[in-house]
Amino acid sequence: MKLFWRIVVLLFTLLLLYQGWIAAHVWWWVGHNPATSAFMDDRLEAMQGKNPKAELQHRWVPYKNISDNLKQALIASEDAKFVDHEGFDWDGIEKAYEKNLKKGKIVAGGSTISQQLAKNLFLSGRRTPWRKVEEALITVMLEQMMDKQRIFEIYLNVIEWGNGIFGAEAAARHYYGISAAQLSAEQAAKLAAMVPNPRYYDTHREAKGLMRKTAIIWGRMGDAEIP
Repeated sequence: MKLFWRIVVLLFTLLLLYQGWIAAHVWWWVGHNPATSAFMDDRLEAMQGKNPKAELQHRWVPYKNISDNLKQALIASEDAKFVDHEGFDWDGIEKAYEKNLKKGKIVAGGSTISQQLAKNLFLSGRRTPWRKVEEALITVMLEQMMDKQRIFEIYLNVIEWGNGIFGAEAAARHYYGISAAQLSAEQAAKLAAMVPNPRYYDTHREAKGLMRKTAIIWGRMGDAEIP
């Protein structure tokens, strides 16, 4: 019995140390830019498994050097209540649950930009109950230590936009040959529409579903409030 409790205490201590490690990273990134993310590392490993010379396209740019069009497009597409919520959109989660229940499978998610960032920075792509709990804990850390603009700035710089394409600057140059600061409203809407399935849309840029979603996002951008 003593051995059992020793193991429990050890596991609890390791868990606390891991949470402290994550919290320290979040605190550091308040004023310093992350050079990579867990998701970027996973993608690079997968790409180099097929081609050892493969590299990611990624270039950090400050928030002010990213077009407001792209910021509005992503808010309109991914998280309309971003500036108001504290990390979780409970209405969105409820709607996603009801939609998934009706379809009998996962067809919609209720993740906010903060939750997506938490997952991209620290977690693997495997879907497990523990990962969702950890995602929630990291989301709380992000929201408590960073303001909305900083969360959004990091998000804009680390999300995937194609096969090995990460961040707004790399995406703008890959798809349009321009900087992230120069993106038009229509270009931004299309990039935002690609976010849920970027590697597919990288090779299917005129897909009907992509064009339809681009038009919807474009129409909603005027109502998007950005930090």
